[in-house]
Amino acid sequence: MKSAFAESRPFLLLSLLFGISYFFVKDSNIPGLYLMAWKGAGVGFLAIYALVRLHRLDGKIVGAIMALGAIGDMALENDLILGAGAFMAGHLVAIAFYSRFRRHQLGFSQKIFAILLVPLSVLIAWALPSVRADAAGVAVYCLSVAAMAAMAWTSRFSRYQVGAGAVMFLVSDLLIFARMGPMENSVIPELLIWPLYYFGQFMIATGIVRTLRHELAAESADPVHA
Repeated sequence: MKSAFAESRPFLLLSLLFGISYFFVKDSNIPGLYLMAWKGAGVGFLAIYALVRLHRLDGKIVGAIMALGAIGDMALENDLILGAGAFMAGHLVAIAFYSRFRRHQLGFSQKIFAILLVPLSVLIAWALPSVRADAAGVAVYCLSVAAMAAMAWTSRFSRYQVGAGAVMFLVSDLLIFARMGPMENSVIPELLIWPLYYFGQFMIATGIVRTLRHELAAESADPVHA
């Protein structure tokens, strides 16, 4: 137990260190290359955490999802299309991953939430940009992140950790789109976009890893699997 904690603690602490501190330095005069690396390190260390804590294919997949997020974080600083592409690739991998971990029973309200989440999010995203030529591209991207959030919400991972983290990620992106239109001069997106995104990713990574490790430990203790 202690060795497992010691094994993962440095990467989670480094993730928190870079992820939280980036919020306070993102508008500073730090040279662009260093600031880009600082931005990517928060989620980048979550990728390493997943690889270290899950010594199987699932760990590599979760690590890849987080790594694509970190690449997207850094790429957005120079190329919006490249950054969005990295995030979309991560969302598609996450959708395929969550599809393997379906929750067998869903309450009626949870089904309705998941069903409505995607079309409503896409419609809101499409309506937000003041430059209407951007609306279609924004809607297509939002489809990927909203589908990812819906799949996370209906997976058997903790809804209050993985599901909520994915919804936080979605809300963060919707605030980015709102900054392209009605909230262009509002301080709210500036205050909320990064915390919602980073802590959403943190909740997703740690929630998945802990669930799968607990299941693996339970299987190892089961005489049938011994």
